[in-house]
Amino acid sequence: MSAIPTPSSFDVRLTVNGQPRALAVPAHALLLDVLRDRLGLKGAKRSCDVQVCGACTVLVDGAPVSACTYLAVEADGRQVLTVEGLGREGALDPLQQAFIDHGAVQCGFCTPGMLVAAKALLAEDPAPTRAAIVRHLRGNLCRCTGYGKIVEAVLACATGGGR
Repeated sequence: MSAIPTPSSFDVRLTVNGQPRALAVPAHALLLDVLRDRLGLKGAKRSCDVQVCGACTVLVDGAPVSACTYLAVEADGRQVLTVEGLGREGALDPLQQAFIDHGAVQCGFCTPGMLVAAKALLAEDPAPTRAAIVRHLRGNLCRCTGYGKIVEAVLACATGGGR
C-alpha cells in the first residue's frame, strides 16, 4: 500500500489588517513567519515558540492567538489583525496612545502582543475591571514595566475609565 501524497504548499487567502492577501505557503509555515518574512509585518515578535510569552500575539477573527504555533493554513479565509493594523492614516489607536500616555512602553518587545491582546479584551468587554484585565493579559509577559502601567493604560481606554 502506498502513502497518500500530501501537498507541500497551499494557496491561502486571508485578510491582514483590512487588506486581502493571497499567497502560496508551505504546509508547515507558521503564521508568524508569513507575517514577518512574507508580508513585512515585524510587530509580532518571535520569542518562546511555545505559546507562553505572548510576544507573537495577533488577532484571528478577533481572538488572540500565538502566531508562533498557529499554522498559516489555519488562517485561510480569516481576518488577521496585527499591531500594524491598529492605527489609521497617521493616527494612533486610542489604546496605543494610552500606552504612551501611561508609560506602558519601555523596551517595547512585548508591546505589540500586549496591545492586540488588550484590543481583543476591550472588544469583548468595553468596561473590564482591573482584575479582568490582569486575567486577560496573563499570557503576555513583560520584563520591564511590572504590568501596573499596562493595566492603567487599558483601564484608561475602558468605557467609563474602568472600575
